[in-house]
Amino acid sequence: MHKQLILKNVFLGFLSWLIPFAFSFLFFKPNGEQTIPHDLFKAIMVVAGSISGCYLLVQYFKSIQEDFFKNGVVIGITWWAMNIALDSVVLIPMMKTKFATYFSTIGLVYIMIPTISVAMGYLLEIKVKN
Repeated sequence: MHKQLILKNVFLGFLSWLIPFAFSFLFFKPNGEQTIPHDLFKAIMVVAGSISGCYLLVQYFKSIQEDFFKNGVVIGITWWAMNIALDSVVLIPMMKTKFATYFSTIGLVYIMIPTISVAMGYLLEIKVKN
């Protein structure tokens, strides 16, 4: 991976965390109280994360011309780890919860990141070979 591509990977990975995190503030009052039912909030956040994540993945894949599958694996693992790490530093302390509780309620959803990135990479790889 070239230095510029690595920087793009990290920058877009950070945005994959920041965009849904910032969006989530629309559903909280200044005192921290949630403004909508919790199940609805979780569903909205999964949709928002999926939409923003797919958009960012498309931006990444537009900048490469080969090794799509390999890049899908690398970016998926990188973004997954970044999202978990950033949540561990920011979100878990805000929630005042333990990592196991966080992972079973929020962190597990991040498995969609490598799932989607690998699928995109695989499809692009097949398309290029045909």
